[in-house]
Amino acid sequence: MYRYDTYDRQLVAERVAQYRDQLARYLSGALRDEEFLPLRLQNGLYIQRHAPMLRVAIPYGLLSADQLRALATVAERWDRGYGHFTTRQNIQFNWVRLEETAEILAFLAEHDLHAIQTSGNCIRNITTDALAGVAADERVDPRPWCEFIRQWATFHPEFAFLPRKFKIAVNGAKEDRAAIRAHDIGLDLYPTDDPLAPEFDVYVGGGLGRTPMVGQRLYARVPAAELIPTLEAILRVYNRFGRRDNKYKARIKILLQALGVEAFRAAVDAERARGDTVVAAYRDGWRDEVARIAAHFAEDDERAARTASKWRAEQAQPTLRDAGEERAFARWRSRNVLPHRVLGFVAVALVTKRHERAPGDVTAEEMRAIADWSERYADGEIRVTHEQNLVLAWVPEAALPALWREVRALGFGRPTFRLATDVISCPGGDYCALANARSIPVAQTVIAQLDRDPKRLAALGKVAINLSGCMNACGHHHLGAIGVLGVDKKGEEWYQITIGGQEGNDLRLGQVIGPSVRAEAVAPAIERLLDTYLALRRPEERFAETVARVGVEPFKTAVYGGESGFSPQQNQEHDHVVA
Repeated sequence: MYRYDTYDRQLVAERVAQYRDQLARYLSGALRDEEFLPLRLQNGLYIQRHAPMLRVAIPYGLLSADQLRALATVAERWDRGYGHFTTRQNIQFNWVRLEETAEILAFLAEHDLHAIQTSGNCIRNITTDALAGVAADERVDPRPWCEFIRQWATFHPEFAFLPRKFKIAVNGAKEDRAAIRAHDIGLDLYPTDDPLAPEFDVYVGGGLGRTPMVGQRLYARVPAAELIPTLEAILRVYNRFGRRDNKYKARIKILLQALGVEAFRAAVDAERARGDTVVAAYRDGWRDEVARIAAHFAEDDERAARTASKWRAEQAQPTLRDAGEERAFARWRSRNVLPHRVLGFVAVALVTKRHERAPGDVTAEEMRAIADWSERYADGEIRVTHEQNLVLAWVPEAALPALWREVRALGFGRPTFRLATDVISCPGGDYCALANARSIPVAQTVIAQLDRDPKRLAALGKVAINLSGCMNACGHHHLGAIGVLGVDKKGEEWYQITIGGQEGNDLRLGQVIGPSVRAEAVAPAIERLLDTYLALRRPEERFAETVARVGVEPFKTAVYGGESGFSPQQNQEHDHVVA
């Protein structure tokens, strides 16, 4: 992974000192709330329903074992013993004290961690595939480019106060696991004869929230030398023409829709043609900088291969005790062990979802155990996925039985990666001041109900169920095969259901199927939707493909019973469409 040098550390340390002064002035009354607001937001600090929340950056979802242990210390020393991994590959601490936030940031800086630009109207955390660098279908490793873009975007003087928040995702694989067309800018990498100079397809105007849209391709095969000038031009057009009078219409997707893609492209082309000195400097110096960054990742991959090969050669291999253990191991391996680009290695997904806790929550004790596993069985790194899970990316196949036993003992060995119980959920009304409804209890109920029938769960295959507590869509409900959105009805919590969303190359947004339902009706409704899918799908057909083929009516009828609506009696009886 990228390793900080003295310049990086000085930059972060100076930001901590700056924030410490700002916080002291705010606590003394020298700064008003509205003056402190943009300062705290761009240092990752929200004021939530019960306490301040600190969002810590995990650039493109990559952590070292030392950094994960540092996050465990933050959870124990300044929070309530756990952290919440998000759909944007960051971590949130929901119970920090405002007076202690500068101290937390200073501690994080000692471990090359920070909260810079994790909120506010600026360029947020750059995200990518959690399998970046090891995916079997990867065309180009996106990690050096994520870091290159991150360094360009951090403290960019022009883009610190954009009309609204701005999100960039990068994909380098044949299958898009970064949902690039659901971001303000999405980048798709393609190789050339020059390994340091891939080309980029540039998508603009994607996003979820109140007005979900799929991004449109603005440029195809942009040369590497033109990447930063192109990003720079897009951001300048948005900064100049994006709306600032209405935050609900301030995202770049609204500007693109208003202008049309051709007019927007013309404005960006005109900006690119300016060729000012800053952009010219990037054109002249990008190759050396990309080479410097890429060397870190190449060295790590070589080290991982050497270390893992040594482990494979020297460690005594445990044997599985009996047929029952062999079957359990086989189920876990078939679902949670992922293919790798290097023969003899695999990636392992650690599922955080279980019905007794919030999706994405991991305790300090568990963080330390996972850090230990990453060093003992892999390369000392941990990846955060968009599904709020964790991945160990360089595991020798021979180490799997030993790793599985430890993972299983601590509750991370559920063979459910990307199955229906791998529910994505934002913190919702239990924490977030913006939420209309609670997400966590609904997610827990759904997981518990689907867990009752493991055979049916396996038969369903990959089905994404995503929950958001409000229209900000932090749970990415629009992209779920089944999406659930919390809405407010005269002070009461209700839930709107969408179906047919899908990530990947054929990214689709879900459709609302009918009136919102009460919390107790959500899990039975999901059961009916899944039964309908089982009854109607063709072999190898995904949920969204079945919806696209047959339409929403059979699913709507299954939930609402035609014109009769979804009654409490139906909730209790839960008559399956399929026996």
